Amino acid sequence: MKRRAVGSVAGLFLATMTVAACGPGEAVVRVEVPAQDGGESVGVSDVEVQLLPYDRDQVFDSLAEASPTPEPQVPPDLMAVQEEIAVAQRTWRDAETRWNTLREELQRLNDRMEGLNRATREYRQLFSEHRSRYGEYEQLERRVGSLFDTFQSLQAAAVDRLDSMSVARSNWSDEAFQDVDLVIAAKIAESGLDVHADTTAAEGWAAFEASPGAYWVYARHELPNEEWYWNVMLQIARGDPVELRLSRENAEVRPIF
Repeated sequence: MKRRAVGSVAGLFLATMTVAACGPGEAVVRVEVPAQDGGESVGVSDVEVQLLPYDRDQVFDSLAEASPTPEPQVPPDLMAVQEEIAVAQRTWRDAETRWNTLREELQRLNDRMEGLNRATREYRQLFSEHRSRYGEYEQLERRVGSLFDTFQSLQAAAVDRLDSMSVARSNWSDEAFQDVDLVIAAKIAESGLDVHADTTAAEGWAAFEASPGAYWVYARHELPNEEWYWNVMLQIARGDPVELRLSRENAEVRPIF
C-alpha cells in the first residue's frame, strides 16, 4: 500500500510538472504615473493594455513609407505653442490642487480649534499653524484665476491652427492606413499567436496568460495636451510571470492636436 501511495504521488507530481511545462506563460503589466507628492508612482486604472504578436510600429511605419504623399509635419513653432499651452495648463492645475489642499487643511485646523480655550498652548499652536497656511492660501486664491486666464488665452490664440493640423493629419492617416487591418491579420496569422487584452485595475495592474513567444505591449494614456504611447517588446516564457511597468520613462510622448 505504501509503495502504491508513493507511486501515485510521484505520478501526480510528474503530471503536474508536465502540465506546467506545456501551459501558458504569464505576464503582469502596470501603467503608472509619478505621484504628485514626489513619492512612489501611482497606478492608473481603466487603461486598456494589449499583448500583440507583432510590432505595431513596424506595420504603420511600412504603410507610411509606401504612402504616395508624405505625412503632414507639425511646424516647429506650432510644437512650441503646444508645449507652452501644456506648461500653462500644468502650472494652473498644480496651483489649483495646492489651493484645494490648503483649504481642506485650514478647515481641519478650524475644526480642531473650535471649542478650545484660546489661552491654552494647543490652541495657540493650532492658530499659528492656521495663520501661516492662510497666507499661502490667499496668495494662491488670487493666482489660480490668473493662471487659468493665461492658459485659456494661449489656447484660444492657437485653436484654429491646432484644429487645422489635426484635420490634415487625420485625413492623411485615413488614406495611408486604409489597408492596416489586412496587414495586421497577416502578421497575426504568421506569428501563430493570439492577441490578448486586459484593462488595468485600481492599482494599475493588468494580467495575462499567453502562449510563449515574442509580444509587443501596446497601450495609451491620454492627458489634456499629450498622450503617452507604449509599444514595448516583451518575451513571454513558461515559469514565473514576467513583469513590465509602463511609465513616462519608456513611453513615446505625443502632442494632441
